[in-house]
Formats: sequence, C-alpha cells, structure tokens
Amino acid sequence: MSALNEQALEYVAKYFKALAEPMRLKVLNALQDGEKNVSQLTQISGGTQANISKHLTLLAQYNLVKRESRGTNVYYKIADPSVYELCELVCGQIGNRMALEEDIKKLFTATSQTD
Repeated sequence: MSALNEQALEYVAKYFKALAEPMRLKVLNALQDGEKNVSQLTQISGGTQANISKHLTLLAQYNLVKRESRGTNVYYKIADPSVYELCELVCGQIGNRMALEEDIKKLFTATSQTD
C-alpha cells in the first residue's frame, strides 16, 4: 500500500466504503450462488426495489458486480469473486476479536464472582 499515490488510495478507500453497508453485503452474499435479477435480490434481502437498485449501481461502479439486460429484466452477477475472500478474511478476524472479547469478559465475570 505504501507505493500507492493519493488517487489510488482514494479509490481503495471508496472500494472499502462500497463494502461498508450491510445491505450491499446482503446483496453480495445473495449473488454468491449465482446471478439474480433485482426482484429476486429484493425478495432475498428484504429491501425495496429502489433501494436495492441504488446499491447495485454503486457496486457496479466499483466493478464488484456486472449487469446484463435480458428483455425487461436486468440480471446481476459477481464481477470480482475475490471480494468473497476479502469478506471471509474480515469476518474471520472479527470472529476472532469477538471470541477474545468474550474470553476477557468471562475472566472479569469469574473474578467478580469469587470476590
């Protein structure tokens, strides 16, 4: 990362910002098993069609998803499967931190019960 210029760092920050929205993560998760149209993504995610479309536009802007028109439907699929590796890495790290925090919490709970 140290070799990146300001413009590249700005793009990286925006890429992460695109992933920093729970609904966009739901959409990416829904696309993990194959392409879907907006109606399907709306049903799976529980969002509104307008909201899902807005999120898909942003995800497409950062080349995380691709769109393909077929008749009156637009289908979306993952453009960059490595996003799942990134998400797994982050989720694993968060899981480890949560487990550590729980272990620390148990230590303090055990200490206060023995006092």
